[in-house]
Amino acid sequence: MIGYAMLGTNDIARAGAFYDAVFATVGVGRLMEFPTGAIAYGGAWDKPMLAIGKPYDGEPATVGNGVMMALVVDTRDKVAALHAKALAMGGSDEGGPGVRGEDGEQAFYGAYFRDPDGNKLCVFRIGPA
Repeated sequence: MIGYAMLGTNDIARAGAFYDAVFATVGVGRLMEFPTGAIAYGGAWDKPMLAIGKPYDGEPATVGNGVMMALVVDTRDKVAALHAKALAMGGSDEGGPGVRGEDGEQAFYGAYFRDPDGNKLCVFRIGPA
């Protein structure tokens, strides 16, 4: 159902460098770049995308209280790698990789971080190790 989600940034060059490096750890890259400076990332054209850009109204980008984007990957190693890269690229830790709840066939294994603009993201995998 979700086609894309967008996160605001006040520095598209810094945000682009952050997401280029972070998403490269799981094989995701830029799919679209717009004259306004916005960038859309994804694994394929027929999959949901995450975009970054300056707000359309020209006002400063701000972080939404309670807003979080969650990114699904297919292995626990990718959860850890993406989280580690986010921190290495200037993101901040909001909860390291680990099982939330009980481990098993439907286990939620996730990690949380904020990008340099303060946007909160989660990377997760559902299933056993």
